[in-house]
Amino acid sequence: MNDTEFHLADNAALLVIDVQKGFDDAPFWGPRNNPAAEANIAALMDAWEATGRPLVLVRHTSLRPGSVLAADHPGHAFKDFVEERGARAALVIDKTVNSSFYGTPDLAEWLTARGVGQLVVAGIQTNMCVETTARMAGNLGYDVLVPLDATHTFDLTAGPEGPTLTADQLATATAVNLQGGGFARVVTTEALLAAAPAPATA
Repeated sequence: MNDTEFHLADNAALLVIDVQKGFDDAPFWGPRNNPAAEANIAALMDAWEATGRPLVLVRHTSLRPGSVLAADHPGHAFKDFVEERGARAALVIDKTVNSSFYGTPDLAEWLTARGVGQLVVAGIQTNMCVETTARMAGNLGYDVLVPLDATHTFDLTAGPEGPTLTADQLATATAVNLQGGGFARVVTTEALLAAAPAPATA
């Protein structure tokens, strides 16, 4: 993880991706990493509300039979701490694929209309929808910041004969892919909170 110096734009959008109850189903997903992810995401959401920056929630609707993220499954719902803050969201996107840019409403169109050029991408899973969204955002010319500690993922096996990587290994690979590949800067929640202080009160 590399906290390079950055300026947080006054209208930087926070994308909270797929923080849904279905990801709490350990038998379905297997071992996860970073138990602090939810607390860090909540802290970012609160900071974005306090500073008046735009919050975008993204929800995955799986088309796979039996998925805990299917529209008719209880796991499709946002986790409680996100739902409680949901009224603060400027936009809620529904998607069926990894990238938040292929959802409804159209994310890029919404960002362009509001002159937003910087994105902070957090949520679940680190190496899937978070990384895919960050890669595409970088390709589209956005300035992208990814607080890796405000994401988490699960151990993953590449098929019956394939190797298994732990969630931590996958998260490290995401950090290397994003920053090393020039798609995004990998930062910490702490650095973002320090860059987005709450407005002074009278």
